[in-house]
Amino acid sequence: MNIKLARAGLFSLAIALGATAQAATPAATTAAADTAAQAIEAKMLTWRRDFHQHPELGNAEVRSAKIIADHLKKLGMKVRTGVAKTGVVGVLEGGRPGPTVALRADMDALPVKENLGLPFESKATGTYRGQTVPVMHACGHDTHMAILMATAEILAGMKKDLPGKVVFLFQPAEEGPSDFEAGTGQTWGAKAMVEQGALADPKPDAIFGLHVFSGMETGTLAWRAGPLMASADSYSVTVTGRQTHGALPWRGVDPVVASAQIINGLQTIVSRQLDISKEPAIVSVGQIHGGVRYNIIPDEVVFEGTLRAFDEGMREDMHKRVAQTSASIAEASGAKAETKVTKIYDVTSNDPALTAKMRPTLVRVAGAKPWTDNVQKSTGAEDFSELSRVAPSLFLFLGISKPGEEKTAAANHSPFFYVDEAGLIQGVRALTHLTVDYLHGVDAPKP
Repeated sequence: MNIKLARAGLFSLAIALGATAQAATPAATTAAADTAAQAIEAKMLTWRRDFHQHPELGNAEVRSAKIIADHLKKLGMKVRTGVAKTGVVGVLEGGRPGPTVALRADMDALPVKENLGLPFESKATGTYRGQTVPVMHACGHDTHMAILMATAEILAGMKKDLPGKVVFLFQPAEEGPSDFEAGTGQTWGAKAMVEQGALADPKPDAIFGLHVFSGMETGTLAWRAGPLMASADSYSVTVTGRQTHGALPWRGVDPVVASAQIINGLQTIVSRQLDISKEPAIVSVGQIHGGVRYNIIPDEVVFEGTLRAFDEGMREDMHKRVAQTSASIAEASGAKAETKVTKIYDVTSNDPALTAKMRPTLVRVAGAKPWTDNVQKSTGAEDFSELSRVAPSLFLFLGISKPGEEKTAAANHSPFFYVDEAGLIQGVRALTHLTVDYLHGVDAPKP
């Protein structure tokens, strides 16, 4: 046995367990974090599979929250539960004064029936807006919980070498609450956690988060400065005409035809009215309801859709144009159109200065794995944007599709959504390195 190598290995392990008498350097701490990540990987995958087999919908993550809270308490953290209904907040005190970093993972699953045939496949059901539905972690939040639990254990093991504090946010209802009540002014998820003081004491100086993504090679780290994910708003248009016999359309006002013309007209907002050379935008219609019988022209048609944008000015302009276009086209046919727009999530945007500061860290973590600091913007949305109001933030994408399967992999939210677990350790490394480097105030410690 090489005595020098053996001693070096024992020294790294001692740092990882927080057993050294003197504060470790940032480079030694991140190296120890990698050693600890390797050691905890099997445990992390056990957590992930358990969460996957027992998914829970938004604001119903009772079992998941208890497992997480018990874990954080065992690590010696101060823990709050029941935040924003089922959220968990843990605070890790470092060994000496310094800044505060917050790390976030979402916990909720989706009303999707799993169709993967995994040994730990979900058979769970839940209640979604009053109906019993199948439930699946079809967006990877099971992996986010497991990654952050592993990160928490690693950082707790070296807390005496950390200057400052780390806040661990386990957030409910990122996909929206399963008990949503329209018209009540209900808030949920990240916004509700902020409103209930999850980031008030201590207030973070920086916030980091990640999301696993299908379509990127396993272990890929991807990010960009500025807008990363779109805002998401819903809208509904109620078109009112005058009911008549289908054989006598001139005796009434047809809201069906008016609605068809409005829906076509709405597509010109993006194609002809917005400067999409500045930022992309989307107007989509998701559902239409109207009529009760084939030969009766109804009084009313209601259709609903989603609006996506990356610029707040374009977003507000779109809202106005949807209402104006709908009202004008309806008026031309003698009908009336009333539009209601509901803001859901703001643009998820990475703070440029924080992103530039942490770029060397992420490049180092990526190593030989693929990475990009200019990933394509996603028209998906995230309520991580609410956390960005509190402090500068950086949100990452983590690839979880096996090499060669990126183009054919089922998308997030699909019943066939599959996670290549080999990529999860890269997520742990990213969060631990970002935390250690930021707390030490360094850009790129060398191993």
